Amino acid sequence: MASVVALGFLIALEIAARHYAGQPGPITNQVKEVIFAPKPGPLYAGMALMMVVLTWRQRFIAAGAAIGIDIVFVLVRWAIDAETPDGHFFGNGALWVILGVAVIAVTRRTGRERVLLLKGVGLGLLLVAGRKTGDTWLLITAKTRPAVLDPYLATADHALGNPSWLAGRILQAAGPISTHLLDLVYAQLAVAAVVAALYQLRNVAAERRFPSHHLVRTFLVIGLLGPAIYMIFPVVGPIFAYGPGTSGTGGVHWAVANLWPDTPPPISAPHPVPYDGITPRNCMPSLHTAWATAIFIHSRKGPRILRFAGAFWLIATLGATLGFGYHYGVDLVAGVVFALTVEAALRSLDRGWDRSGIQLVAYGTTVFAALLVSYRYLPMEMAKYPWVFGPLVILAMASVIYGYVRTTKLWEPKAAPAMQPEPEPQPQLV
Repeated sequence: MASVVALGFLIALEIAARHYAGQPGPITNQVKEVIFAPKPGPLYAGMALMMVVLTWRQRFIAAGAAIGIDIVFVLVRWAIDAETPDGHFFGNGALWVILGVAVIAVTRRTGRERVLLLKGVGLGLLLVAGRKTGDTWLLITAKTRPAVLDPYLATADHALGNPSWLAGRILQAAGPISTHLLDLVYAQLAVAAVVAALYQLRNVAAERRFPSHHLVRTFLVIGLLGPAIYMIFPVVGPIFAYGPGTSGTGGVHWAVANLWPDTPPPISAPHPVPYDGITPRNCMPSLHTAWATAIFIHSRKGPRILRFAGAFWLIATLGATLGFGYHYGVDLVAGVVFALTVEAALRSLDRGWDRSGIQLVAYGTTVFAALLVSYRYLPMEMAKYPWVFGPLVILAMASVIYGYVRTTKLWEPKAAPAMQPEPEPQPQLV
């Protein structure tokens, strides 16, 4: 059933991309990469996830086959002087191996073995398709939402002290090393997710089954639902709406004013402003924050190095999203609430809905909706009374965090007390 729904969604997105943007959608782009040079993306990461269902011998064979196929493709492209997107050469081999395992599962395996292999293939393809789906969603937001609501968020952000402007100045003063580090963290979020997911799925091949809940599920659902909010609340971000854009000059023509990160925007009545048809409206909520939050949650039960990496990735992602001017502070608050609500819903779905799960998901959804309504209809009040609304916004997020931690602790299985041996009867003296 889930596969049918996913396929139907991809077909709908393919049609929407062609209708609204005049561009091929995720299905066409993925099929093209069987032969043509792939765009930079998680093809090898998808293959790594697929290989959790294989034995170690099969993994070495699959990896060798993928590298060998890629070498052949690279040599052929070099011989015919074929163009490659962004100079990216590798990835076809990984896709061929994933599809090859699917063929083997259908033609050479039966029963539980076939189902397990197909689940692994589906997991790998879902990760790859998720990237294509996200690209298509972003294109649709740019083509269908000519006006953006950045002035509303910039005004509401006064309640939090304009953290993007502050982080931007700090990052500029920190120098190029910090900038390159945060840029690497921000760009390689999917790699961090795959590392955490591989740890969670490390025993699949031995146990011949997947765990009931893992990071990939949360990652994909966040990516599926988040862009729908973009359509409701289109926002391009501080560096585009109040700065030069990422190119250094491209955003100035469309910017409300060239203020970021030196001068916080003045408090004035917000209104929608027109923007170009290229820049994605992908700020509200911050999905990078939501994904980094999910990685942090799922790394808590791993070894110390994984827990440290999860915490580092979350902190660095928050710094990057603000410091590079990609998001407002209120975006990040919404992203955290969004991630915790999705995670709570998936865990409740896995363990069976009960009163605590329903209450947690309903509360997270209510807080998320209240935040969006406040940003849209109360930004002036938030800016005029920051000492009231700033703590309220943080308190709302903290209440969802507290509710999630408290509820999920109750869901953890309780260790049964060890049986104590009965004392031996003592002989009685007559």
